[in-house]
Amino acid sequence: MTFWRSECIIVVNLWSILMANYLNNKDLLKEIHKSKFTYCWVNNKEKHYFYDAIIFDKDEITEELIETSLQIRADRTAVQAFDKAMFDFQLSGKKGDKPKLNSFKYDGTLKHKETELVFRLMSFDHIPLEPGRKNKPKTQADHHAKVNFPPFKHVSAKGREIARSHWKGDRKTGTFSVDHGYLTDHLAKMFIKLCDRYSTRANWRGYTYVDEMRSQALLQLSQIALQFDESKSQNPFAYYTAAVTNSFTRILNIEKRNQNIRDDMLEKAGHNPSYTRQMKHTIEAGERSEAEYQEKQQLKKQIEEQY
Repeated sequence: MTFWRSECIIVVNLWSILMANYLNNKDLLKEIHKSKFTYCWVNNKEKHYFYDAIIFDKDEITEELIETSLQIRADRTAVQAFDKAMFDFQLSGKKGDKPKLNSFKYDGTLKHKETELVFRLMSFDHIPLEPGRKNKPKTQADHHAKVNFPPFKHVSAKGREIARSHWKGDRKTGTFSVDHGYLTDHLAKMFIKLCDRYSTRANWRGYTYVDEMRSQALLQLSQIALQFDESKSQNPFAYYTAAVTNSFTRILNIEKRNQNIRDDMLEKAGHNPSYTRQMKHTIEAGERSEAEYQEKQQLKKQIEEQY
């Protein structure tokens, strides 16, 4: 009996952990990073997988940035250790003092070395030129081959290249490629969850074609999934939610336009249009009656003032 009860506690605690978060930016950023790295060559996946800062030029690597990046790396390591400790604590079902983040923090300049740092350099240097792809190129991207997310390199503090996006094979003999990677399964599940939860909002759930809205939103998310640029924002949830909103609104406008066409055809054929069109006519008739009544009252008032 005791063993069965402990098993139930573990299951309940695990379920509460999994259901605690709907979606958060930290998990989204992690899955975006994993997905992008399926399109990359990396020298050492254990050492050079994560980056500590984003730069646009190697000259930005200064002593101040290095010191800041060392602390960022230390904070990331502390958060990872804290998350693991918190997960184990909640899974165990024990009561007592919870793990505290402050107990895992430390000074990065004391425990990490400059050679461990990884910088993400936003660059088109390794993307082949493609003249004529755009009639009137306006940005640097318009002069290069089309890519599915902003290209980058990972470099060390000394400026040595240790990773490269959109690259298949090793650095010397590999080739440019944009179709050998994939979205992670977890990121795809996040998109499905986002569309499902968004479709339950009060302003959308009543439509009969809400399934089509979800399908269109999922298609849109799969196309723009990796276009999120971490150098400009750290809020992918807002980025993806805006895309879902646009997809839902697009389907709504299409359905409204199609409904208007159907109603026009029904009225020309002498049949009753949809209930929405009938209610629209009723409201318009009421507004016209109200306007005529107000006009008559105004005219009557003017006549009374004259006499």
